[in-house]
Amino acid sequence: MPYIEADARPSLDDRLRTPATVGELNYVVTRLVLEFIRNQGGMSYTTANAAIGVLECAKLELYRRLAAPYEDRKIAENGDVYPE
Repeated sequence: MPYIEADARPSLDDRLRTPATVGELNYVVTRLVLEFIRNQGGMSYTTANAAIGVLECAKLELYRRLAAPYEDRKIAENGDVYPE
């Protein structure tokens, strides 16, 4: 989950540069994961599993917090496709 303590956020936020394109976003995420792996002492099953788990949880949280509410609004605006 991305919910780290508030006082830990500024030092991480200060180093972020917002990607302008999907390709840049992919690059930044990839570089962060590769740096995490390097800082863990290199590739191992545990490190790969941890990195993939973080990516999966970040994906699910993004969907839960942003995509699902957006889709719910569109269902309300345009009607549902699925039967009740």
